[in-house]
Amino acid sequence: MSDDVFPAGLEAVFLENRAKLLHFLRARGAGDAAEDLVQEIWLRLSAARPGPIASPLSYLFRTADLLLIDRYRSVRQAHRRERAWSDLNAGDGAGASDEPSAERTVAARQDAVRVMDELDRLGPRAAAVFRRHRIDGVAQRQVAAEFGISLSTVESDLRAAYRAIRDWKERRDEV
Repeated sequence: MSDDVFPAGLEAVFLENRAKLLHFLRARGAGDAAEDLVQEIWLRLSAARPGPIASPLSYLFRTADLLLIDRYRSVRQAHRRERAWSDLNAGDGAGASDEPSAERTVAARQDAVRVMDELDRLGPRAAAVFRRHRIDGVAQRQVAAEFGISLSTVESDLRAAYRAIRDWKERRDEV
């Protein structure tokens, strides 16, 4: 049997038994993810060129089962990570405070001063536009009206400010 003929045969078995695969996955608890898993089986069949398979239907069901197990493990691991993160950042431990430590507060203030210095280097208008929009929460159109400049100028000033902050962060992280 040639390589071109056999995958078409496996794909044909898949197409004939697609409904059975869906039922199998739903019965195993896949729920709404069953369609996604069947689609993933199809994509794997299309990409792979397996050798001769004695029992193609069993092969498809085994593939579906393994994908379902992988999906289950992935979801379970994501829940564990989320729970661990929540537990770590909950701040409800005995004697733990919701307030940041003094060191973190001082470091944050120092970072804020350095960021403002970076923004001031852009010029007074760009720094003021950034402060007005990002810190005061004023809409860009209103900032443009207050400063008597166009909306595109506000956007340009904000892009320059974001770029300056990004560059500052990169320099800080290199140290």
